[in-house]
Amino acid sequence: MTSSDRSARDVGLLFHVVLHEPEIPNNTGNIGRTCVATRCGLHLIHPLGFELSEKACRRAGLDYWPRLCVREHADWEAYLSNERVPRERLWVFTTRTQRCVFDATFELGDSFVFGKESAGLPRDLLDAYADRCVSFPMASGERSVNLASVVSAAVYEGIRQLRVRNLIGQGRELSG
Repeated sequence: MTSSDRSARDVGLLFHVVLHEPEIPNNTGNIGRTCVATRCGLHLIHPLGFELSEKACRRAGLDYWPRLCVREHADWEAYLSNERVPRERLWVFTTRTQRCVFDATFELGDSFVFGKESAGLPRDLLDAYADRCVSFPMASGERSVNLASVVSAAVYEGIRQLRVRNLIGQGRELSG
């Protein structure tokens, strides 16, 4: 599969949300709902801290879950191999960087990578993508923001950027 295959398969998706080893089904369900509402794909990198069939995950996604474009990957290497995302299209969200998300420029089809709720992303992944790491501003001394909240903030910042550059429609309805 080539990068162009990924593009052809994902026509209509604005972004890809990548959850690396998510642990809390309610967060994943809520993120899935956000992905459906914002025309984003969802990638789940194993191991997961729950079964996708768990009621909590589906309940949080409500009736949106069947319309979700979701893919599972055995691990980070499988994700990279399956999706073949160019390095410059990956954005790694972490509290362990000084680069502010508002200084990044997002493009249609970019992938937003988020770590597990209890520990974030592994150090080796952060080190490998240090130039692609971004963070949201937070009050001094605060550890982190809820995963579903930060995913939503990231996706809507991406949509805002696309709208400013007239890459998607300007109304309430998301069109590309």
